[in-house]
Amino acid sequence: MLHFLVLAPLLFAFLAPILYKNLKSIHTGWFVLVIPLFIFIYLISLLSSVMERPLIEKLDWMPSLGINYDLYVDGLSLLFGLLISGIGSLVIFYSIYYLHKTEKLGHFYLYLQLFITAMLGVVFSDNMFVFYMFWELTSLSSFLLIGFWNHREKSRYGALKSLLITVFGGLSMFAGLVWMSIIVGTSSIRGLIEGSDLITSSPFFIPILVLILLGAFTKSAQFPFHIWLPDAMEAPTPVSAYLHSATMVKAGIYLVARLSLIFAGTDAFFLIVSGFGLLTLCWGSIMAVKQTDLKGILAYSTISQLGMIMAMLGFGTGAAVFAAIFHILNHATFKGSLFMVAGIVDHETGTRDIRRLGGLYSLMPITATLALFGVFSMAGVPLPIFNGFLSKEMFFSAAVHLRNEGAPIYQMVAPYIPFIAVLGSIFTFIYSMILFFKTFTGKLQPSNLERKPHDPPIGMLLSPIVLVVLIVVIALFPGPFNEYLLAPAVAAVMGEASQTKIQFWHGFDNPLKMSLIVLIIGSIAYVLKDKWLHVYDRIPAKWSVTNGYDYLVTGLFNGSKKLTNSYMNGSLTNYFRMIIGFISLIGLFTLFYTNGFAFTWGGASFSFAEFAIALTMMIAAIAIIFTPNRIAAILILGVVGYGLSLLFVFYSAPDLALTQLIVETVTVSLFLLCFYHLPKLKPVKEKTSTKIVNLVISLAFGLLITLIGISSHSSKWFDTISSYFIENSYTLGGGNNIVNVILVDIRGLDTMLEISVLALAALGILAMIKSTKKEDVD
Repeated sequence: MLHFLVLAPLLFAFLAPILYKNLKSIHTGWFVLVIPLFIFIYLISLLSSVMERPLIEKLDWMPSLGINYDLYVDGLSLLFGLLISGIGSLVIFYSIYYLHKTEKLGHFYLYLQLFITAMLGVVFSDNMFVFYMFWELTSLSSFLLIGFWNHREKSRYGALKSLLITVFGGLSMFAGLVWMSIIVGTSSIRGLIEGSDLITSSPFFIPILVLILLGAFTKSAQFPFHIWLPDAMEAPTPVSAYLHSATMVKAGIYLVARLSLIFAGTDAFFLIVSGFGLLTLCWGSIMAVKQTDLKGILAYSTISQLGMIMAMLGFGTGAAVFAAIFHILNHATFKGSLFMVAGIVDHETGTRDIRRLGGLYSLMPITATLALFGVFSMAGVPLPIFNGFLSKEMFFSAAVHLRNEGAPIYQMVAPYIPFIAVLGSIFTFIYSMILFFKTFTGKLQPSNLERKPHDPPIGMLLSPIVLVVLIVVIALFPGPFNEYLLAPAVAAVMGEASQTKIQFWHGFDNPLKMSLIVLIIGSIAYVLKDKWLHVYDRIPAKWSVTNGYDYLVTGLFNGSKKLTNSYMNGSLTNYFRMIIGFISLIGLFTLFYTNGFAFTWGGASFSFAEFAIALTMMIAAIAIIFTPNRIAAILILGVVGYGLSLLFVFYSAPDLALTQLIVETVTVSLFLLCFYHLPKLKPVKEKTSTKIVNLVISLAFGLLITLIGISSHSSKWFDTISSYFIENSYTLGGGNNIVNVILVDIRGLDTMLEISVLALAALGILAMIKSTKKEDVD
């Protein structure tokens, strides 16, 4: 059942364009909503059983290659699965009212369903090859979603940036996974975890860790790879709400959490993950303060929150991991609601620029109330109705108690971490207040708005209302969420069950003092923001990471273009020189370096007829060089082909001889038909140096083919495969003709691809013919 559920959105995705085309009276989103909602309900039914023991479903796919479609459901994957399907259902419902039916909804829901399948595959896959396939599918589908409004240059730019950065990280991650697989001897992720001792004791542990973390950091927008996420805000708001609250950016978090049993506890893991997490927390929150676009503020706030979660996973303690898992849940609720609120503001006013907004509370009271709960929860305001405060308090507590860990590295770094945590949280509080008060309070500016603001229809409000209700319910009644969601997820990350009590009041301890410091300093800084915000203007733009990315990508594209233009000059002769010359160089070097040439005369005998045919072929081949007429050259070339057919006859291969005769006849006929209409050959004066180069390349290639032929006859490094074909062709293929069985059954995939190539070529020729006829008519 689980295998079908993971692929169900993908299978249904291809129906979305058909439904959109044929049922225009009904919004396509209503049909699409059924799939993630059903998945969510089914996953809810697994909560009790997964608490007792993980669920494993296996399905053989390519067992000979170690690639099977195996799914593994434990507390961690189930939590993420519920977020993917639950938030996905709310986002699709929201999009029904947000996106007009004139949009390309068929494409939109196809991409969205593709993304849902990709994310479900990531969190449930146990085989690393299948995991990587879904991982890259998230990059591809998010590229399509971010660039959905492809008529906008910024959308195309953001989509390409996200694709380049995340695919780079994905390839790095895959290299690390393959490296671990070689060390442990399994492609199962559970198997890799069970063999963690082999990995951590390997001399390649640090390179493996770095490669894995590159994948996690790029996907979860950790500094300096965070630059793709703000540009991804060009996507429609439902996409932003989905990708950046519960799915896309959480994939890297999931990867680090899943592999914590391998890497956690090592100094390198703690320093790299916590270090970059804290840096991302501070950088994201600091940069969010200077943003003027609602979605821009939310983008950098997401970067900041992801940095905090990553830092807690890097701490590696039970309290820190629990806080990280708890904040993953909380972040999905308040960030999802805030993105939807930002979309409502944009939808109803025509702008997201906070410089043009203000005073909307009186005209959009419901929207403003929803924003209030989301913003104050994100800021960690110490009130018992905001779930964000509970997990933020746990973050402070984990940072404070980190010095109690026994490892020397913790003792050395731990004293500074609470100060960094407070710094990042202060700026988090500031941008949260800017987000709310600059939008909903102050003076209304109706002349700066494209539309008269008002609360949207209830359909657009329902999804953020559900998320805000969850914010309050989780804050007031955290027990059931802890028992059924958080505790099993933490047990999956830590490898053992643990219970952490969630409560609002812990006494007047250090974490509460840190929260009060954030509240007081943050409030003062917000009130006085006009006095110090000008500091951002003094930071040179050329120092930005985005500027470095643009410089690197532009340089690569321009360099590639110059390199390509240097040899793609339209000369077929030059192309052949390069291709044949390169093959000759690599082939001869390989033969020499591997000592691959062998020569033995034993067993070789030639009849007079065979020798005469070979001599005729050689004379014909040489004669082609000196023939000034194309037709004559083609006919002489045919002599070589027909001579080869006769040699096949002498070597008792009549079927090959017949095939060669047919191919040669067709080729010669086609050449004659085509070349007859071409202009006559004209003598071309070539430089002596060019003639020498041509001669060297020709001799080198001829020498290579000769050496390969002699060596293949002389060396017997392993048993020939012909005996296998003779013994198994009938039993495997059911045919008496060995050659036919090889082509149709044993090499069936190769033959199918060859036919596909010919079919594509035929379609291309047909398109060219039709295009030519159309041009003639025009």
